[in-house]
Amino acid sequence: MKKIGVVGIPKGWSTLRLLDALEARTGYRLCIDMAEVRLDLETGKVFCQGTDLTGLDAVIVKKIAPSYSPHALDRMEVLRFLHRKGVPVFSDPDSMFRLIDRLSGTTVLRLGGIPMPPTVVTEDIEEAAVTVADFGKAVFKPLYSSKARGMTVIEDTADVREEIADFKSAGNQVMYIQKMVSHAGGHLDLGVSFLGGKYLATYARQGSGDSWDTTTRTGGRYVPHEPSPEIIALAHKAQGLFPGMAFTCVDVVETPDGAAIYEVSAFGGFRGLLDACGIDAAAAYADHVLEAIR
Repeated sequence: MKKIGVVGIPKGWSTLRLLDALEARTGYRLCIDMAEVRLDLETGKVFCQGTDLTGLDAVIVKKIAPSYSPHALDRMEVLRFLHRKGVPVFSDPDSMFRLIDRLSGTTVLRLGGIPMPPTVVTEDIEEAAVTVADFGKAVFKPLYSSKARGMTVIEDTADVREEIADFKSAGNQVMYIQKMVSHAGGHLDLGVSFLGGKYLATYARQGSGDSWDTTTRTGGRYVPHEPSPEIIALAHKAQGLFPGMAFTCVDVVETPDGAAIYEVSAFGGFRGLLDACGIDAAAAYADHVLEAIR
């Protein structure tokens, strides 16, 4: 019997689906809440509620924390340690580490030649104001967030510096500023999904029309989508810049000027694949890991 633990949120929908899939295949179930983990550097052991994690056959990271923050990087260090002690961790902790921080992931993508919406990073309010004037309309994004949480759209108005100062004072010392781009063929963002580096399927997030973003948190919904071979190839190249990503979704936007990448997900999402494509990603992920450690 293989013993595989799942790092996640104890009552989280995706975490529970993955736990159920693994238990059905192995008879073993262990949810690892990183808030309850103890790293003993003297003995080289990592514990969660009395279970020695160094004795597991593998660990799958579904969710490192309820929300992204610099503290998530500290949790990733514990998983890095566990991985170096010989426990297979899915996905590779080094790649997940780069993707939790939006700026870190972006620099990898741009240095890798991946097209993205025009993006500027600065700590200076005046430089940010000049950027907004250049872009016309810009999305200010926290370095640690998901599902558009904390993001603000700022336009080139008389109040632009005050709005920028408000965003910065909200804990965003380093301001990540991205040009707001037009969507071609409807208000859709694509989630191009990969398992073990191989293309799995694509779902789209369709905006409600009541918000600038397409997330389900603001009324968007998942719909099926068949991307072009060129988009699949672009997304494949983007996720390939982060070696060892076992399961991920690449956020793609189709603009009048061509496809661009927003980001590569550190953990990937199950809900869109199930609702839009009828694919049980949790079951597929469990099978993939069991095959990898066989």
